[in-house]
Amino acid sequence: MMKHHRLNELIELLQPAWQKDPDMNLLQFIAKLAQEAGYQGALSDLTDDTLIYHLKMRDADKSEAIPGIKKDYEEDFKTALLRARGIIKE
Repeated sequence: MMKHHRLNELIELLQPAWQKDPDMNLLQFIAKLAQEAGYQGALSDLTDDTLIYHLKMRDADKSEAIPGIKKDYEEDFKTALLRARGIIKE
């Protein structure tokens, strides 16, 4: 089941991004994404998660939080400490 979710998410993210570069074949486009993400290994070792996170963040502001981390983000250190110690509840 998890593989289907990851596949659907990757396809949903890949389609609109790839449409912006219609002259590239799929492998060329994936190589371009890998290069943009700073990936330097073999394309056969490129993970779905790397592509998914890069596609999610590709057009985002560079200071924007990474998806999955943003939910745990606190504006200030004091609030983060108090929440971690259980003094502030959700």
